[in-house]
Amino acid sequence: MITSNFKTQENVSQAITLASWLAGEYSSIKYTLEDARTNPHIRIFFRPLPYDFFGGIGFYSEEIYDHDPWHPHYQFVKRVIPQGDSVRVENYALKDPDLHTGAGQDLEILATLTPDNIELRKGCAMIFKRQGDTFVGGVEPGHKCLIPRGDGSMTYLVSEVKVTQKTWTSRDTGYDVNTHEKIWGSNSGPFKFDKVQDFSGEIPDIAIL
Repeated sequence: MITSNFKTQENVSQAITLASWLAGEYSSIKYTLEDARTNPHIRIFFRPLPYDFFGGIGFYSEEIYDHDPWHPHYQFVKRVIPQGDSVRVENYALKDPDLHTGAGQDLEILATLTPDNIELRKGCAMIFKRQGDTFVGGVEPGHKCLIPRGDGSMTYLVSEVKVTQKTWTSRDTGYDVNTHEKIWGSNSGPFKFDKVQDFSGEIPDIAIL
């Protein structure tokens, strides 16, 4: 059993609950079969990292199109931190994502990931609050999570997420940093995913004394 500095922070149990619900593989196949035009088959992985990576709970996260798993739509590392009456999930970019592609499915690839391979995405933390049987999250205030566009323009990210024990629902939208006009994002509502594998057993044991 591992003892963590989590015990000195508030809302420990909520952070651990969110982490255990997140841990897994999610698939949109149910919704793809209903309407493949607006719901391509996407898979998302939240694979727990070893305790020593952050000295707490972290994840490698990867989103792939099912037909092209070796060219992920995104790859991030996430750190779960209790914060008052909410849970903060920091986002980290990979310095060389190609080196770690597939780590959501292959533990040998996951083992190659170290803290030296990542850098914090400032302004891009997600703040989650529990509402009954759901955690509802959004990007931290300030419009500082910046996403550059191919034409050289800059947008800021607004992300809306809902997490339950068995589902992940999300919608990402980009807005112009100057005009606040919507530039990119789904026009057909949030994307919905069902958990098809549970990785919560891989979360490090943490002793709360």
